[in-house]
Amino acid sequence: MSFQALGLNSQLVDAVTELGFNTPTPVQQQAIPQVLEGHDIMAGAQTGTGKTAAFALPMLHRLLETENTDKKANAIRALVLTPTRELAQQVYDSVVSYSKNVPVKVAVAYGGTSMGLQVKVLKAGVDILIATPGRLLDHAFVGTVDLSRVECLVLDEADRMLDMGFLVDIKRIMKRMPAQRQTLFFSATFSKQVKTLAYAILNEPKLIEVTPANSAADSVEQIVYPVDKHRKRELLSHLIGARNWHQVLIFTKTKQGSDALAKELSLDGIKAVSINGDKSQGARQRALSEFKDGKVRALVATDVAARGLDIEQLGFVVNYDMPFKAEDYVHRIGRTGRAGLTGRAISLMSHDEEWALRAIEELLDNRLPQEWLEGYEPDPTLAPVDNRRSSILEKRRAKAKSKIHKNRGRRLR
Repeated sequence: MSFQALGLNSQLVDAVTELGFNTPTPVQQQAIPQVLEGHDIMAGAQTGTGKTAAFALPMLHRLLETENTDKKANAIRALVLTPTRELAQQVYDSVVSYSKNVPVKVAVAYGGTSMGLQVKVLKAGVDILIATPGRLLDHAFVGTVDLSRVECLVLDEADRMLDMGFLVDIKRIMKRMPAQRQTLFFSATFSKQVKTLAYAILNEPKLIEVTPANSAADSVEQIVYPVDKHRKRELLSHLIGARNWHQVLIFTKTKQGSDALAKELSLDGIKAVSINGDKSQGARQRALSEFKDGKVRALVATDVAARGLDIEQLGFVVNYDMPFKAEDYVHRIGRTGRAGLTGRAISLMSHDEEWALRAIEELLDNRLPQEWLEGYEPDPTLAPVDNRRSSILEKRRAKAKSKIHKNRGRRLR
């Protein structure tokens, strides 16, 4: 099947052909016809399978087919909401490349960059706006963007937006939009909370799942290395150095942890940079550019970067810290093995993270292979986290009971 066979505008087909895309991916084959027919959809597919084109191409087609009768300069016709700046920029770049042959104006708005420059662009007139919820509301409050004429709304990675606390912002945005519109949900995972929100705002949506929900791509080889927590950095440096890994994306749980690990890797002779929510947008973009260009060997990131990083031929993703939410594991390892290429996902698991592995395996409905590396075997005398937690809880309960009894005794006296 070709993009032309899906019924897309010939100029859009020419654009994707010039980009080297000739055959639609499964999610594109299923979603594009449904969007062209005007249906609301809820589509789930693994990262790297072409979700952006699956909503952007038919959205552009419909805008071209419908004459814009609204002459208000700040009234946009289509809105794409994303949870992170990186994903907003990635979607923007893709939509611009798809629309280069057609008279459609595209803009992006997110925090960490000049509000003034964005205001200037929006006042000049925009058809499609890609934005993060917070910055979009900033523009809506000051009147630089009008959402009352939106014909199509896309929520990209809706589950992550809910995880990041954007539900209230999303509801505020919805109130400013017309009830009669097309709404599209796209994500690699769908939690119960997301499905509840989706069915509350979608109109008889078409459900599209090209792969089992919450699954990892077959192109990604996964392995878990049990190791004591204090030896994780040592093992990571050994793996990168001894196996000559390049372009390694490493995930940590905290911002401070990402900065500290990047410094420690650099001391080990492995050039590394970090990217997290505390960094300015300029610093984040510089770090990402250096990583993509091969100037640094490792990029250490928090989950803020799990959605929106599109790095060609990224070979390795390392979970230095196991993710708190099992769904984030799917998004993390989805940064590799993209566009038909193969990749490796390595998880360094300490005793106190065994619960996270169980949650991931339950989500994937699959056991992940484990391997002890010689010289880095975990100390079997360390108590599992569950036992330690039980012991701590028992001590706390005993202390609380003792306090209650003492207070009762005082009252009786």
